[in-house]
Amino acid sequence: MSALMETYKRMNIAPKGGRGSWLFDQNGDRYLDFIAGIATNSLGHGHPALVGAIRSQAGELMHCSNLYREPLQAEVAGMLTAATAFDRVFFCNSGAEAVEGAIKLARKHAFENVGPEKHEVLTFSKSFHGRTYGGLTATAQEAYKTGFGPMLPGFVHAPFGDLSAAREAVGPQTAAILVEPLQGEGGINEAPEGFLEGLRELCDEHGALLIFDEVQTGAGRTGHLYAYQGTDVVPDVITSAKGLGGGFPVGAVLAKEEYAVLSPGDHGSTYGGNPLAMAAVKAVLGVVDDPAFLEEVRFKGKILKNALATLAEGVPGAEVRGEGLLLGFDLGDAEKTKAVFERCIEAGVLVNIVGGTTIRLAPPLTVTRGEIRQALDTLRDAVGAVFGGNGSKETPALSSAARPQSAVA
Repeated sequence: MSALMETYKRMNIAPKGGRGSWLFDQNGDRYLDFIAGIATNSLGHGHPALVGAIRSQAGELMHCSNLYREPLQAEVAGMLTAATAFDRVFFCNSGAEAVEGAIKLARKHAFENVGPEKHEVLTFSKSFHGRTYGGLTATAQEAYKTGFGPMLPGFVHAPFGDLSAAREAVGPQTAAILVEPLQGEGGINEAPEGFLEGLRELCDEHGALLIFDEVQTGAGRTGHLYAYQGTDVVPDVITSAKGLGGGFPVGAVLAKEEYAVLSPGDHGSTYGGNPLAMAAVKAVLGVVDDPAFLEEVRFKGKILKNALATLAEGVPGAEVRGEGLLLGFDLGDAEKTKAVFERCIEAGVLVNIVGGTTIRLAPPLTVTRGEIRQALDTLRDAVGAVFGGNGSKETPALSSAARPQSAVA
């Protein structure tokens, strides 16, 4: 019996190494990784820039208390603000911590400008904001909360995409609206047209902060450094984690100057912004924050999404959602979705299920066109075996002529 707490439903796969988009287990089997640590291994496995940066920094200084100035931390914060609409950064260690920091920031801003009565946070159905108590309360999915009540006061929920319901829930008591611009764990759900713009207007009208939870969508995942940059909406605060460190634990809260109200003693983190994490983030941004690289992500995402849409034509009611390299293939039937998932795993392609009926695909941003074709072929075979027929037409060729020029493989 393992001494580990049984908090995960682990598959019988034990990776011991990885290279690029591939994982290798103890038996010598290899797997095409199309989940990338749940949208976390943004540069794949063993990327030389990331590995080299961590190795070099580990030999210099791994940890230094935030009691002292850390030049690398300030440099990386500057890289993030230079690439976004934000002015200040707080570093932590995870997406959940980033969400907690953003909630505290929003409430202090409301307290200082209005008073304690302005403290409520609006979130949305099918959301996921973490498993610590603030993030868990914000998460509008009861399945995550069973056995852990009572939740924290001061949070209300509305249906995702329903602007009228959001308008009814917002008022002078609202400190912030917290939303994923593209929902991840809830099933890769896209915001309806005009929804995010409407939330921006509501926040402006009621003096509330608009917070985008970009833990899963950030660091290039959608083909923009942050998903908000592909919309007409600029939030006041965003949270970031997962792909930001390329697999090294790190989180961040990015805020505009006028909302960066946290002062000494208000918030902190022992490990937040440690030199090793900052070396990882700097290496990731050095690759991802490049127009050609992001164009490549958008291109590969479009090819993958179009091919999935073709595949969906052979499955009644199937739907494809998402953007860039964060895509969901909703098969509409939980049991059949599980069967497709199991066939993909047996064939050596790693994906996972979100929302009960949706296959999530989130490969490394460095995935090659050949690897995309291989994953699509496997998925087509699995769908054909479960639903009958051959699943779809042949996967469109990923021709180099159509592919944007880029320095990445």
